Amino acid sequence: MEKYENIIIGFGKGGKTLAKTLAAKGQSVLVIEKSQRMYGGTCINIGCIPSKSLILNGEKKMDFVTAVEHKEKLTKMLRNKNYHMIADEATGVVLDGTARFISDHILEVALPDGTKMQVEGEKIFINTGALPIILPIAGLAQSKYLLDSTSAMDQEKLPETLVIIGAGYIGLEFASMFASYGSKVIVLDAHTEFIPREDDDISEMIYRDLTNAGIEFHLGVTVDQVVDKDATVEISFTENGEMKKVVADKVLAATGRKPNTAELGLENTTISVDDRGAIVVNDLLQTTAKDVWAIGDVKGGLQFTYISLDDYRIILDQLIGEKKRRVSDREVVPYSVFITPPLSNVGLTEKEAKKKGIAYKLFKFMSAGVPKAQVLEDPKGIFKVLVDPETNQILGASIYAEESHEVINLIALAMKGKLPYTLLRDHIYSHPTMSEALNDVLK
Repeated sequence: MEKYENIIIGFGKGGKTLAKTLAAKGQSVLVIEKSQRMYGGTCINIGCIPSKSLILNGEKKMDFVTAVEHKEKLTKMLRNKNYHMIADEATGVVLDGTARFISDHILEVALPDGTKMQVEGEKIFINTGALPIILPIAGLAQSKYLLDSTSAMDQEKLPETLVIIGAGYIGLEFASMFASYGSKVIVLDAHTEFIPREDDDISEMIYRDLTNAGIEFHLGVTVDQVVDKDATVEISFTENGEMKKVVADKVLAATGRKPNTAELGLENTTISVDDRGAIVVNDLLQTTAKDVWAIGDVKGGLQFTYISLDDYRIILDQLIGEKKRRVSDREVVPYSVFITPPLSNVGLTEKEAKKKGIAYKLFKFMSAGVPKAQVLEDPKGIFKVLVDPETNQILGASIYAEESHEVINLIALAMKGKLPYTLLRDHIYSHPTMSEALNDVLK
C-alpha cells in the first residue's frame, strides 16, 4: 500500500492550491479526482468561469452554440493547466479514481478500469465540493429533459423554452443568461417574496428589469409534477390554488447544492457530519478525526471559490505558518450575482440593519448618474452604502450596477481595514470608471 504525507480528495480550489504548495516544498502529495473533466474543481469547470463566459457572450449577443464552444475551449485549457500544476511536481501525483474511507487515514480508490487500490495518508484533506439538490417532485429526477447547473452549460442547442425551478441566485443567473441568448425563460419558485435577502427597493428593481428582459416569474407556487412528452416536458404547478401547466424544451433544477459526502464512507471513520451531510469542522477546519481537514463546499456554509481559497490559507498557516489564521476572522466577505447588471453585496443590507436595530447613515445614488454606466449603455441600478454614524466606518454596501463585482471589493477592503467612508469619498479615481461613482455616492 502506497503511503503519502498528504492526500487530497478532490481537485477543488483550496485543495489543488494546497497540493501545489506542499509538493513544491518537497512533501509527497496525492490528489484523487474521480473525473478528468473536474481537474481544477467546480469553479473552472462547471461553476463561475464557464458560467461567466456564457453570461458575457450572451450579453455580446453571440450565438449560443458558438458561446458553448468558446466556454469548452476555455475550460479545457484551464483543466490542462491545473493537472500539470500538480502532476509536474516531482513529489506530486494525480490519481484518477473515486476515494472511499476504510478508516481515518486509509482510503480505497476505485480506478477507471474497475480495479481497486488502497492508499494511506499521514494527513488527509477532504475537498469533494457539493452536488445539485434535486427536489422530490414527481417525475423530475427521471426526466430526460432535466438539467442541473452543470449540464445546463453543455447544451448543444439553445432551449426555445426553459423552465427554471428556483429563483435563488443560481436560478437568476441562468435565467438572465438564457434570456440573453433568446430563450423564453419561465421561473417557478415556492417563495412568495423575490430574493428576500436583499433590500426591497433593490429586489423590486431586479424583478422589474428581469421581467422587462422577457423572463416570466411565478412566485409562491408548488411544482407538482414533471411529465416527459415526445419532444418536450410538461411541468404542472399550483398557483393561488389554481392548477397550471407549462410546456418547455428543458427544465432546470436550481434549488441549491448539498455537500458531497454521501459516498465517502465516513461511517468507517471518526469524522462527524451534520444533519445536511456537511463535514463538521472547528475554527481551524479540522474534522473530528486527527489530522483530517475539510476544505470548501463539503463543510457547508458559503459556497464560493474564494472561501475555499481562504480555507487553504488557514490550513497552510497551521502546517507551515504562524498558526494565527482562523475561520472566525473571516468577517468581511463580498458576493456577486451575475445577472445583467450584476448585483454585489458586502456586510449589512439596510433590511438587516433595521431588523437588528443597528443605527446607520444611508447613502444612495442611482447608477444612471455614473458616466461609465452611460458609456456601457446600461444605466440601470443603484448604489447603497450604510455607514456607522459614530465611527464613520462602512457597515455594508449593496450595488446593483454594471461592474459592481469590481467596486464591491474596494468597499470590502475599506471595511476590512476599518477605514472611514470619507477615504473612499475623497479618493482620486481614474475616469471613466464605475468606482469613481463613490465620489458622488458618499457625498
